[in-house]
Amino acid sequence: MRTLSRAPADPAQVQLVRTKGTKGRGGAPDGEAWRIELDGKRCGTVFINLIDEPPIGKHASLQIYLNKASQGRKIGRLGYAQAVALSKYDTIYAHMQKANIASARAAEEAGFVELDPDAHRQKVMVWRRNASTQE
Repeated sequence: MRTLSRAPADPAQVQLVRTKGTKGRGGAPDGEAWRIELDGKRCGTVFINLIDEPPIGKHASLQIYLNKASQGRKIGRLGYAQAVALSKYDTIYAHMQKANIASARAAEEAGFVELDPDAHRQKVMVWRRNASTQE
């Protein structure tokens, strides 16, 4: 049995490859989707959907999913950062369970900041292309 390395991934080996996405996963006309690759091999996906949900209203919402073997290697942090840099949107929200500390940390390292934690059932974070205007 091979032991999987949990060493941080080399950022130069992590890249996002744009895909068509699928229904509900960045495949709509206003959506965006990428395959996350580590050293040329698929290790996850990240996508943005344009959704309309209270209390924010219409907004770009980013979701990221990593294969189990890729978790704990700081690939999520790189995925968040590369996705927002490649996105057509200037303001992007990330919604996650409040207990999902790893995702929150990864989003934070990519420039997302948490909105009022008491105002939402889930943790809601926002990223703005012009960081000086972040909430």
